[in-house]
Amino acid sequence: MNFLISKFREYYIQATLDAPPGLQSREWGFLFFDDSGMRRHKSFFSRGELVDYVRSMIPRHVYHSAAYYQRPGAPTMKEKIWQGADLIFDLDADHLRGAASSYAGMLEQVKRETLKLLSFLLSDFGFAESKISVVFSGGRGYHIHVRDPRIYSFGGDERREVVDYLSGRGLVLDRFIHEAPVEGWGREGGRRLIAPARDSPGWGGRINRSIISFVEGLRTLDEPGAVAVLTRVRGIGPKKASSFYRSLEGEGVIEEIRRGNLDLFRGSAGIWKLLLKECLDSEGVVVGLNLNQERGETDEPVTADVRRLIRCPGSLHGGSGLRVTPLSISGLEEFNPLEDAVVFGDEPVFLEISKPFSTQMKGNSYSLKEGTEELPSCVAVFLMARGVAEARTRH
Repeated sequence: MNFLISKFREYYIQATLDAPPGLQSREWGFLFFDDSGMRRHKSFFSRGELVDYVRSMIPRHVYHSAAYYQRPGAPTMKEKIWQGADLIFDLDADHLRGAASSYAGMLEQVKRETLKLLSFLLSDFGFAESKISVVFSGGRGYHIHVRDPRIYSFGGDERREVVDYLSGRGLVLDRFIHEAPVEGWGREGGRRLIAPARDSPGWGGRINRSIISFVEGLRTLDEPGAVAVLTRVRGIGPKKASSFYRSLEGEGVIEEIRRGNLDLFRGSAGIWKLLLKECLDSEGVVVGLNLNQERGETDEPVTADVRRLIRCPGSLHGGSGLRVTPLSISGLEEFNPLEDAVVFGDEPVFLEISKPFSTQMKGNSYSLKEGTEELPSCVAVFLMARGVAEARTRH
C-alpha cells in the first residue's frame, strides 16, 4: 500500500486532472487506499481546488457526478437539487459475449464496441462530435460522455429508451422485413421478400448492412463450409443450405440485397426468415444485437442512473495504475491502452508474486509464477493494484 501511495503521489504532483465542464455544479467522490469506503458529497469551485485536494489526499479512485446540482456538496441527494445530467455510457469487457481471455484482447474487443456505439450516436442520434467525449476507463473499457443540452433533462426512463434502441431490444423484424407484391424481379405478380435498402436511416440500414456482411462471409467459404454454417440454424437442412449458397454466387446478388431484394430464388424467403437473427447477431452491432437477451453490452445502470458517479479523466485507476485517458473520436482507433495509458517507467522493482498471473504492458508479455521477481515499475504498479503482488526490499 505504501508503495502504491508513493507512486500515485509521484504522478499527481506533476499531473493535471481534466476537470469536466460545469465542475462547480458536480458532486465528487473518492476511494482511498485504507478501504474506508466512498467519501462523496464533495464539491469544488475550481480545478485548482480539486487538484490541491487530490495532491494532499492521494485517493485511489477519483469520481465526479454525471449530474449537475444546485448544491452539489449537500449531504443528501434531495438537498443537492438535481438540475440535469450528461448521458453516460460505460462499455466494459466483462459485458461482451465471448470476451477474449487476455487483457489486451479484451481491450481490443471493447474498443470495437465503442467505435460502433459512436457510430450510433453520430449517425442515428445526430449528436455533434463536439458534444461527445471519449475516455479510456483505466480498467477494461471506455466511457462516453454526451454533453448536449437537449438530453440534460432526460430521466431514467428516457435514458433506458436510448439503451433499448442501441441494443435492438424490442426490435420487431417484421416491421423491416416483409413480403410484398413487387414487379420486375422475376415472377410477375408474385410476392417478394423485401428488406430496407442499404441507405435507409436508423436500424433499417443497419439491418441491410448486417445481411450483406453475413452474405459476404458465406461467399468466402466453399460449399461444404457454407452448408455447415447454414445448417447450424434450426430448420435449414443440407439441401436448402446448398440451394441458398448457390443462389449467392451471382454477380448482381450483393447489389440486389443493397436495394432490399432478398427474394433470390423460389423458396428463399423461408430460409431468410430463419437466418435473419443469425445475420444480425453475427454483425455484433454496438451494445450487442442480443434479440433474445435482457441486456446489451453497455452498462445500463450507468446510462439510466441520473445520479451516477463516473471516473475523472486524468486520474489513475486504483485497480490498474493506468491513466483514465481522455481521447478524441478520431484518435480512438489508434489508441493502445497498454502503451498510451501507462504513466510509470521501467525502473526495476523487486516483488513477491502471490499467485500466477499473465499480462501485457508496453509491448512486452509477462507470464508470472509465484515467488520473487524484478519487474519494471509500470508492471509492478499494475500487479500490486490488481492485488497479486507486494513490493519487497532486496536482501
